[in-house]
Amino acid sequence: MSTDARPVDAVRRLRHIVRSRLSEYPALYLPLARRRYPGPSPEVIGPDTELVIDGYTRSASTFAVYAFQLAQDRPVRLAHHLHAPAQLLRAARTGVPALVLIREPQGTVLSQVVREPGVAVRDALVSYTRFYSRLMPWRDRFVVADFSEVTSDFGAVVRRLNARFGTSFREFEHSEVAMRECFELIERRGTLSRTQLGFESGLATLDEVRREQRDPARVATLVDSAQAWVPSADRQRSTAGLRQRWQEDDLAALRDRADLVYRAFLDGSGAGRD
Repeated sequence: MSTDARPVDAVRRLRHIVRSRLSEYPALYLPLARRRYPGPSPEVIGPDTELVIDGYTRSASTFAVYAFQLAQDRPVRLAHHLHAPAQLLRAARTGVPALVLIREPQGTVLSQVVREPGVAVRDALVSYTRFYSRLMPWRDRFVVADFSEVTSDFGAVVRRLNARFGTSFREFEHSEVAMRECFELIERRGTLSRTQLGFESGLATLDEVRREQRDPARVATLVDSAQAWVPSADRQRSTAGLRQRWQEDDLAALRDRADLVYRAFLDGSGAGRD
């Protein structure tokens, strides 16, 4: 059997598998997530949550969160960035508006494997498929948006949210100014500024973030370049090196299953609560 294009640490691989399975069950995972992520980001769904924005990792969730908050005239309490079906299932069951992000399997999985050295291509394919399969029975409780639409016409996504849930969130406009500020904020995310992370979750205002950025004494340095949330040339080269692994025969059935789930979840076929 073929192996991945680079060695995968066994402990990290096991951690990923266990976390992936556990994250499918709200009663088990959400209490653990609240202890692990006390805030300000990521934010776990709770009684103050106004909207959940989440999806499998590498599906433009960071862009969606910043674009959404930048467009609002007030901070909105968001639950986000858990990359866990549990959070979205809790939203579906309690009537909290929720946006599920999705990206085609190859782009998602290869981007994840490059960013997370402990994840094997095979394991990522399985996790991706399980993530959206777990949500499928509740598909009609969500608004679903594909990576390409989120990154090119997020205003249309917000419009669907408002139509579906009777909300009045402001639509993001993909103007040059708005896009520049959005990506500047994403690039600074690795500074772990509590003000900026609070902005993601609706705990800080945009004015507070902008004031911090204008004060050099308050701007933190980048904690870890690996935490950058924007594409880089190095990542693109690493992804290119994994494409051969993606095409190997032993992954054919997993690729087909992931593609089937992707297409079914986008168009809602097979949805219906069990």
